[in-house]
Amino acid sequence: MRRLRFLIQKEFIQIFRNKALLPMMTLLPIIQLIVLSNAASNEVKDVRIAVVDQDQSELSRALSNKIVANDRFSLIATPFNKKDALDLMQLDEVDIVLEVPNDFERQFYRGEQPQLQTLVNAINGQQATVGSGYLNNIISSLNNQIRVDEPSLFSGIPKRNEPVVVSSNNWYNPELDYPHFMAPGILAELTALLTIVLTAMNTVREREIGTIEQINVTPIKKWEFILGKLVPFLCLGLILLTVGLIASKLIFDIPMRGNIGVIFIYAVVNLICVLGFGLLISNFAETQQQAIFVAFFFVLIFVLMCGLFTPIDSMPKWAQYATIPNPLAHFISVSRKVLLKGSGLADIKMEFLYTFILAILFNAAAVWSYKKQE
Repeated sequence: MRRLRFLIQKEFIQIFRNKALLPMMTLLPIIQLIVLSNAASNEVKDVRIAVVDQDQSELSRALSNKIVANDRFSLIATPFNKKDALDLMQLDEVDIVLEVPNDFERQFYRGEQPQLQTLVNAINGQQATVGSGYLNNIISSLNNQIRVDEPSLFSGIPKRNEPVVVSSNNWYNPELDYPHFMAPGILAELTALLTIVLTAMNTVREREIGTIEQINVTPIKKWEFILGKLVPFLCLGLILLTVGLIASKLIFDIPMRGNIGVIFIYAVVNLICVLGFGLLISNFAETQQQAIFVAFFFVLIFVLMCGLFTPIDSMPKWAQYATIPNPLAHFISVSRKVLLKGSGLADIKMEFLYTFILAILFNAAAVWSYKKQE
C-alpha cells in the first residue's frame, strides 16, 4: 500500500504540473455543455412551407392563416400550381409543400373527408418527419375547432357529432424543454469521453519521455501501476461531474428529482470502467498520436450508439445488442433516469450490472497487457 500511495501521489503531482490539463478537465467541458445543450436539439424550428391553394375558399384561407400563426413554420410562397411549388423544393427553398384541392371546402360542408396532400423534402429526415407531424397537428386542430366551436363563418355547416378528444401529458419533461433532456446526457458523455482520452495519452506520454522505464525496474506490481494511474483520474472525473451538475442546475435549471448520491455511486463504477479502457488503449499505443487516433475510433462509435441523439429502441436489434458493451450508453441512461425520472438503484440495476462487468474486464485486460520488466 505504501508503494501505491507514492504512485498516486506522483500522478497527482504530474497532473497539477500540467497547466493545460486542469482547464481541459474543468473549463472546456462547461463550455461544451453550454454550447451543445443549446445547439443539440431534436426540436425542429423554422420549417419552410409553400401552400398551393387551388380552392381559394374561406376554409382554405383559415388553414393558411393558422399555419402562418404557428411560430414553427415560415410561409415562403403561395404558388397557384404544384409545378412552381416543386421547383421551389428543387431549389431547396421550401421543406414542405401543402396542396389544397379545388373542392376542399365543398367536400367539408358535405360532411366528406377532403384530402390534403403534403409533399415533404426528405433529404433532411428529421426536418421532414417532425415538420410534417407539426403540419398534421395544425390541420387536425383546425378540423376540431370547426367541428366543435362552429364559428360564425361556418354557421351554415350542419351540426356534427362531438369528436373524440385525446388528452396527453408529457411526463418527466412536461415543458418539452430540450436542454433538460440533452444536458444530463451531454454531461455524462463529456465526463466519460474526457477520461478515456486523457488516460489513453497518459501512459504513452511517460513512455515517450522515458520516465516509465524507471518505474519498470522497481518492484511495483502491474496492478499497482494500473491502480496508481486510475485513482487520480477517477478523482478528476468525479470533480468534473460535480462541476457539470452544478453548472447544469445554475444555467439550465435541470430537474434533479432523484438522489444525486445514486449518480455518484454509478459514476464511480462507470469511470473505473472507462479509465480501464483508456489504460488498455495506452498499453498498445507507441505514441500519443496513436493513442488519440485509437481512442477517437472508439469514441465515435460510443457517441453514435449511446442514445444521446438517436434512441436506442429505434435501432436495429443487432445495434441494440452492440450498445451493451458501450459504457457511455449506460451512463447517459442512468443520468436521465435519476435526474429526470427520480429513479433509484433498483431502477438502474441492469446498467449497473453491465458497467460493473465491463469495469472488471477492461481493467483486468489493462493489467494483463501492461508490459513490465520483472
